[in-house]
Amino acid sequence: CLSCSPGRARRTNASRRALLLARFSDIYTRERLDAETILRTYISDMEMVQRIIYIAAVESFRAAKMAYMQFKVRVRETLSLGHSGPESLEDTVLDYIVRHEDLYDVQASVNEVIHSMNVNPKISFPPEIDFIVISTLIRELCRVAFSMQTLIPPLDLAFGTDGELFCETKYHRSFDSDFTAALVSYHVWPALMEDDVVIVKGEAVTKI
Repeated sequence: CLSCSPGRARRTNASRRALLLARFSDIYTRERLDAETILRTYISDMEMVQRIIYIAAVESFRAAKMAYMQFKVRVRETLSLGHSGPESLEDTVLDYIVRHEDLYDVQASVNEVIHSMNVNPKISFPPEIDFIVISTLIRELCRVAFSMQTLIPPLDLAFGTDGELFCETKYHRSFDSDFTAALVSYHVWPALMEDDVVIVKGEAVTKI
């Protein structure tokens, strides 16, 4: 409605977006490398280590987005009972979520991610250990992914498949890539999208 004042979430959108993009880059340089170091103590195959981390990122976003949708439904149901304005119900719901992001049960998402990774046929892990060893990376990814759903528009990962055509606008090639290869052998880190436009490049390995 025309008389509706924009909610706090909308007014802080640009600054929250900038913080989340910085945090996503931080995770790439810090938590990702920490996870790599941890995994290397169990797995000698670097390709498998990088595949595990990429899948952890994809699964974390998937779990956090599901959790966000469920959280939003509950908040909307509760707030709609007494909602009168001046903001739209959608804005009021968004403001509430942004103010109460600490109510997000991140541990439930972490458990969900670890479970789905343990049954993922594309990655293997010595049976005596569990993907819980990289739960710090998973937790931070879930947190940032959840917060990215509160942005207008929300941010999401680009979909990547092994064997896809390498795309310069979507990925950097890893230093150990074959730079003449046209196809992605596997992904190291996902690209970040806003309205189907890549805003942060991912990383991929190309091999002949």
